[in-house]
Amino acid sequence: MEKQVVSKERVADHGEVLTGKREVNAMLDLVKQETERIDSRFLEPACGTGNFLVEVLRRKLDVVEARYRKSQVEYERYAVLAVSSLYGIDILQDNVAACRNRLSTTFDKRYTGIYRDGFKDECRDTVRYILDRNIIWGDALTLKTVGDDSQPIVFSEWSFVNGSMIKRRDFTFHGLLAHEVMKELPLFSDLGEAVFIPKPQKEYPLVHFLRIANVENSEL
Repeated sequence: MEKQVVSKERVADHGEVLTGKREVNAMLDLVKQETERIDSRFLEPACGTGNFLVEVLRRKLDVVEARYRKSQVEYERYAVLAVSSLYGIDILQDNVAACRNRLSTTFDKRYTGIYRDGFKDECRDTVRYILDRNIIWGDALTLKTVGDDSQPIVFSEWSFVNGSMIKRRDFTFHGLLAHEVMKELPLFSDLGEAVFIPKPQKEYPLVHFLRIANVENSEL
């Protein structure tokens, strides 16, 4: 039996009710094509312990495995891309920790299960590093982090360039939502028209995706 309520106090204080697996799958099936596109980005602004994000990752990893498992290098690159496309915010710190852990565990089990004798700890470290930045302890309404030193929420965009090199660009959540306020240009367009292009807060030099965890808070 799925537990959808942690406590009455959390429901009263935060309106927390976890979405059941059946409802998660029914909702994701409405955008099934996007859940199976490896680089399609998902943001869950009240991610809880990750019920939606974990299922999206499972679907993406199914695609990665079907296409690339014969080449470990290719599998690692596309699996990291799948992980890097998932973003979440939650106001409760224990939910954030649980969501990161569930996503990391989902990746680990799949990755080490396929490459039992050859998996790389550097790849697992990369996944954990990315999840630490993509799953944020914050308030999606105020657009700020939660804690003693509240700051504007910042999301990192991870883009593969030249094979195994990855480019990181940081954007404020407020900046990404600016187009909603301006209403002048769309954020995306399939018609070739002008679109809103947010300005990054910070850009980082290219780095090999297996070395991401070694460049903590540096200029790379």
